[in-house]
Amino acid sequence: MGISWQQLLIVLVIVLLLFGTKKLRNLGGDLGGAVKGFKKAMKDEEEGKDESKDEPKNLEQQDADKAGTQQKTEVKDKDKS
Repeated sequence: MGISWQQLLIVLVIVLLLFGTKKLRNLGGDLGGAVKGFKKAMKDEEEGKDESKDEPKNLEQQDADKAGTQQKTEVKDKDKS
């Protein structure tokens, strides 16, 4: 009850007639570029996880760090005045 090779050939011919070989070639290139970009992003993310072990692990620590930095900036601004 599956699709036979004759039916697949007919579908392929119809797709070629509708889109043309140039559009299909461009579509294949775009799809390949998207897959490469996705793989690169996944690889970069994995490498980023290894490097981020020194960073705070939760949002509360990140917020506390930001607040401390902001307070230091305010103190420096007051000293300049």
